[in-house]
Amino acid sequence: MKNTTDKNNKLSLIGSISLGTGVMIGAGIFVLMGQIAELVGDLFPIAFIAGAVVVGFSSYSYVKFSNAFPSSGGVVKFLNKSYGPGTTTGFYSLLMYVSMVVSESLVAGTFGAYTLRLFPESYAGYASTLGVGLIVVAYIVNILGNKVIGATATFTAIIKVVGIAILAIAGLAISGFADITGNYIPKNTETLPQGFGFVAALALSILAYKGFTTITNQGADIKNPHKNLGRSIVFSILICTLIYVALALAVAGGLSIPEIIEAKDYALAAAAKPVFGEWGSWITIGIAIIATVSGVIASIFSSSRLLAMLSNMKQVPSLTKLGSLKNPALVFTSSLAILLTVLFDLTRIASIGAIFYLIMDIAIHWGLFRHLKNKVVFQPIIPLIAIVLDIAVLAAFLYIKYLNDPLVLIVAAIGIVLILVAERLFMISHTDDEGNMPMGMKNTSDKNKKT
Repeated sequence: MKNTTDKNNKLSLIGSISLGTGVMIGAGIFVLMGQIAELVGDLFPIAFIAGAVVVGFSSYSYVKFSNAFPSSGGVVKFLNKSYGPGTTTGFYSLLMYVSMVVSESLVAGTFGAYTLRLFPESYAGYASTLGVGLIVVAYIVNILGNKVIGATATFTAIIKVVGIAILAIAGLAISGFADITGNYIPKNTETLPQGFGFVAALALSILAYKGFTTITNQGADIKNPHKNLGRSIVFSILICTLIYVALALAVAGGLSIPEIIEAKDYALAAAAKPVFGEWGSWITIGIAIIATVSGVIASIFSSSRLLAMLSNMKQVPSLTKLGSLKNPALVFTSSLAILLTVLFDLTRIASIGAIFYLIMDIAIHWGLFRHLKNKVVFQPIIPLIAIVLDIAVLAAFLYIKYLNDPLVLIVAAIGIVLILVAERLFMISHTDDEGNMPMGMKNTSDKNKKT
């Protein structure tokens, strides 16, 4: 009876794709479009295509990992298979976890920015308050279980995909295709070599797609994981690419680049108004609200699963000690997302998330290439290409942030150091005199050694 119940409670392939697209669409379309335009001007629709190409190479490693090692731990399990238990696995896993929580905060803040377009300008300062409220609602929905999450994700995904597709097609039909010349030079990149800003902007366009990695955390929650995890990743990326490019072209046809940059936190709603009128703006805001709500719900679901796996692997302190809390990983994840939503604006949240994610992504590809050649069947050249692309994008993005917003680099550096030091100290705390770590689970190494 229990096995039947567990099987019925599994996510379907459609539900899994809905969760993946829910996370990606919630962040990518509604907030990153304006930020990318700040760096590349009228080339921002092409930046989404280029970002999809980079993510395509990156997704190869995740598909191979997911097919070989399906697990609710996703990236954590992949890193453990590559590097074994210890500081290295814990550090990169926590980078991924924090980048996921940052994405939750980003989408929650976007929800606040769009919702406030329905109210007078005097309420403009309440975006973070609304974002916090959404995170609390997402926590409650996640407590209710997988079946509610899957049904919610499927329902909202249909609404926003259909709604956004209609807006994109209608917008293109009315305003036509914008002239993409590449002649507009944004202030943030006017002193840099030609093309440098475009490469840096790919960090943000990649962030728009990174929701696909949350699908890897569904290994214990999805039907037929060895086949469906890889399929879900591929289909989610393809769907989001089509949506991003179509909508970016529609926005470019409705607003000038300075107008897009000025309204970067709600660019899609601003672009709908001159094309469709007031009602179009309201419909767009409604779709944005649905998209961001589903995005936060999906992201909290996946990131809390990742943290739970870290705890089970003893890569972080045990969460079972918090026995009075129902699902302590979910409580901690929601609390951290609330803190980030209150402390940072949307641009800085996106930048920090992109930096953390790219560093972790490089570790995933290197782990597959360097350590798992005899355990996973793959083409070695593809993860190497992914590493080169990630390094190029990250270096360009860091340099631009150094010039225009060094606080982002300071906050990111502090976060990285704190994670590394805390993880190392925790590893030392449960390592015996011979260097063995009783991690409490089977791993790829013969002995649980420090890494």
